[in-house]
Parts: sequence; structure tokens; C-alpha cells
Amino acid sequence: MCTLLFALGVHPRYSLVLAANRDEFYARKTAPAGWWRETPALFAGRDLQAGGTWFGVTRGGRWAALTNVRDPSDIRLDVRSRGELVADYLRGAAGPGEYVAAIAGERYAGFNLVCGDPGGVWYMNNKTGDRQRLGPGVYGISNAALDTPWPKVVRGKSGLSRLLTGAEIEPEAIMAMLADATPATDAELPDTGVGLELERALSPLCIAMPGYGTRVSTAMLVASDGWTLCREQATVPGPQPASAEVKFRREGA
Repeated sequence: MCTLLFALGVHPRYSLVLAANRDEFYARKTAPAGWWRETPALFAGRDLQAGGTWFGVTRGGRWAALTNVRDPSDIRLDVRSRGELVADYLRGAAGPGEYVAAIAGERYAGFNLVCGDPGGVWYMNNKTGDRQRLGPGVYGISNAALDTPWPKVVRGKSGLSRLLTGAEIEPEAIMAMLADATPATDAELPDTGVGLELERALSPLCIAMPGYGTRVSTAMLVASDGWTLCREQATVPGPQPASAEVKFRREGA
């Protein structure tokens, strides 16, 4: 997942509002979001190459999402799949703070991990070493650290903040925001070492390049009364279903 936007404790009805785009090579085999056969309480897509996932939620109210850190100088083959971090948290029982504290960050290429449960939300970046509990607010992450003001993060947080002003938030509105393919101006672009042409192509919220781009968008609304609605929508043609949606009440709520 390459753009993650979320609001914690900001909307009067929803304790969590999440919007995210997963950018990936089109050829990488992926299963669409669904309930995992071996973990029936877990709803997530699946990376069929490495077995992990980029985002998921459970009936017990656990959720997690991951983005990679863009660093072309850090190409390593002796690392574990970052998608394991999301899957392992969602299948486990440790609280989010306990979980991120135990991660050996050096065993993975660069990542941002956000994981939460009804008791709180934690963030980790293994490149900076940052581990912190997140309070109420609107947050954005792309392929740098939390709230680094890349154009897509600034645009996405602004769009999410506008949605938060309404009494109701529809998944369709979140998907429309995530579909924004407007590129940044050259003056706004970060310099991540990939060259100007690629920085331009990677700058929109929704990326479309030959062989690579935004493959799915995700919207999740967690209501204060325990109801969760999660929708995944494919953004490129392919064999997977165009969308998947679940609505459930948190166990114990």
C-alpha cells in the first residue's frame, strides 16, 4: 500500500475513517479481499507471491496497514516480506503497542506500519526507529515517514478532512477521492533518488504507469457503536472481482 490516509477520533460518528491505495506491479499475483479460510475472522487481500497482506481488519476490531519506504539505495535480498507484519499482527493477540515494540526492524526493508485495536493505534517506521502511539487527528503516509508532506499526502489529507465535515461519510466519496490522478508540479516533487520523470509519474494519489500503478483502493469506516464497513475496489482491469465489501459488528461491542 503506497498511500494511507486515516482520521482517528475526529468524526462524531466514526472513530476511524481510513482511505488507502495499494500501488504494485500488475503482474504480482494477488488475491482480492475476503475472509481468510484459515483465519475466518480476518478480512484482507493477499499477496500470493509472499503470503502476507498490505491491509486487513478482524471481527474483533484489530486492523493494520503497511506502506513501503522508497529508497533505491536500500535494495536487499536477505530480508523478510513486509506483508508478514500485517498478517502476523491480525492473526495474533498482542496489543498494537506490544506488537510494534517487539518487531526487529532490521530484518525488513523500509516500512511504515500502522496497527490498532479498540484500545489504541500505534505507528512504526523501521528506517527512523520511530514507534509511537497516535492520538486523535488526521494522518497521512506514502513512501516516507508519517505525515511527510509529499504532494499526494497533502492532497489526500485535505480531501479526507473535507469528507470529515459531513454528518455521514459514504465509501463512494472516499473512492472518488482516492481516484485523483492529478500529478504534482515539479516544484512540489520530493527527490527520492528515482529521477524526475519517475517522481512525476509516482506523484498522483492514483498512479497509472505501464506495468505498475494503483491496483486497489480501500475505504474503511469504524463507527463508535462497533459497526465496521470495509470496501476494497479494484482500479485496474483484471481477473479479480471489481469490488468486495463487508459490514459487521465488532465482537463484544
